[in-house]
Amino acid sequence: MTRLLFGIVLGLALAPLCLLGWFRFGKPPVAVADKPLPLEKQMGPPALLARIAHDAKQKPPVQADEPTLVAGAEIYRDSCAACHGFHNKHTAFAGHMYPAAPQLWEPRPKSDIVGVSNDPPDATHWKIANGIRNTGMPAFKDQLTDREIWEVTLLLANANKPLPQGAVVILRPTSHPGLPALPEDLLPKP
Repeated sequence: MTRLLFGIVLGLALAPLCLLGWFRFGKPPVAVADKPLPLEKQMGPPALLARIAHDAKQKPPVQADEPTLVAGAEIYRDSCAACHGFHNKHTAFAGHMYPAAPQLWEPRPKSDIVGVSNDPPDATHWKIANGIRNTGMPAFKDQLTDREIWEVTLLLANANKPLPQGAVVILRPTSHPGLPALPEDLLPKP
């Protein structure tokens, strides 16, 4: 019995030391191209969703009107598009991130959802403000005001709806001929 107990205690003591040794002297999967750790994909999203559900309980202080959506388009173009792209204009490096940066202007397969347009606005606001660890998504709460974060949030929440012409012009500037036009169903109705 004493040997069994000693074996259990020794095993419990050696396991963390072996893990520490592997992290220090081994080759843990920390590069984007490495395979993820066991259960990494399963553990991250539930933890993120639980944190957002706990923290994100805000209502937008601005309305999703034309000035807000135009301001959100300017901020998106300047701060978000480098990773999250435009419709039919993906960024060159987004797919090489782990996990890949979602392309926020692309419709989901067999759905009318575009990007995160089905996410609650307070969840999107939380992600923009706080960032998401180990994804490349930075926290913008020190770079943007809370109002600016809400402007981008409301733009993304309305990505599957027709946008004001001012926002469309910003998101598809004519000075960049390589950028395609928004799909007809997202253009403002005359």
